[in-house]
Parts: sequence; C-alpha cells; structure tokens
Amino acid sequence: MFEITEKTVDCGGGELHCLECGRPEGRSIVLLHGMKFQAATWRELGTLEVLAELGLRVLAVDMPGFGRSPACDLAPVEALARFLDRLDLGQTILVGPSMGGRIALEFAIAHPGQVAGLVLVGAVGVEENRAHLAQIAAPCLIVWGGADQVSPLANSEILLAGLPDARREIYPEAPHPCYLERPERWHASLRTFLSALHT
Repeated sequence: MFEITEKTVDCGGGELHCLECGRPEGRSIVLLHGMKFQAATWRELGTLEVLAELGLRVLAVDMPGFGRSPACDLAPVEALARFLDRLDLGQTILVGPSMGGRIALEFAIAHPGQVAGLVLVGAVGVEENRAHLAQIAAPCLIVWGGADQVSPLANSEILLAGLPDARREIYPEAPHPCYLERPERWHASLRTFLSALHT
C-alpha cells in the first residue's frame, strides 16, 4: 500500500490542492477531474494506488473552485501550467475526464513538449479544439462510454481522426463517467496504455 499525502501548491495568483502518491522519482502523471468531481474522487476509486504500483509519481489535482482549491482568477490551463512548473515535473502524463479532458487537451495543444502521454475520457470541448489536434505529438488514449449523453461518441471520432498517435476504447452501455461505472476495466485500460509508454 502506498501512502497518499496532501499538499497545497502556490501557483502565483491561486493555490491548488492536490493528493500525491507513488514514487517521488517516478515519471509524473496528473489526474484532473470532471465538473461534478474532485481530486478525492480518484482516491475513492483506487486509481492513485493503481498508478503508484506502476512506479509513477501520481498527483490528483483540485482545479480552482473545486474540491479544496479556492476559486481564483487564473484560467484552468494557466493554473495547470503553473502547477506543473512549480513542482518542476518535466514531461507529464495527463488524465482528464469530461471538463478535465478539455483542460488536458487545451494544455497539450498549448504546451505539446510538456506532455508525455494523454488520456481523455468523455472529454468536452473537442469540437472547439478540433483544428489544433495535430499539434499534439504525445501518445493518446481515448476512453468513452458507449451511452455517453454529455459528450457524444462523435467527439471520440474527431479525436481519433485528428490526433497523430491515438487509440480508442469504448465501454459498451457505460454513461458519461464511464471510469466510475467500470473501474476494473478503467484501471486495466490505464495499465495497458502506460506500460506501452514505458517500452
């Protein structure tokens, strides 16, 4: 079992609360969250420990105004950029469901050199960023619920067609937060994708 610690990072204009787990010297992976969720969701799901077991440094972040991070004037992508910079994480793997998927996607477009891998789960904001997808060189895993009523399956098609290095998994009949409904499959998907990144 890995210990989960909490910290608050001063991002210059705002503070972000996060949970950390795993090996401090490992490659970093940052877990964002959807509109109705927070960093603690990943703790409850067991994802922090699953990723720590892969030798990663795992950080689950509360975005401004969510969980235990106070609201601030920083745009989400800028807040994330400052968070990564303050912790000197270097190239990072980003995991983003729904709203977090939009943030991860827009960060990867703005800072492609900082992203080692990208996992998008039922991401929103896909159409708005469609023209810039080719700028993302990092390997991407696209995960979607087959019954997603929030971000239609067509968005996963746009990502699959537009991202240079992407693969997709659809969880049949799963709703928008498919990772919450199918945690065992979700963790298996992550293990497979991340193991391939290391080879």
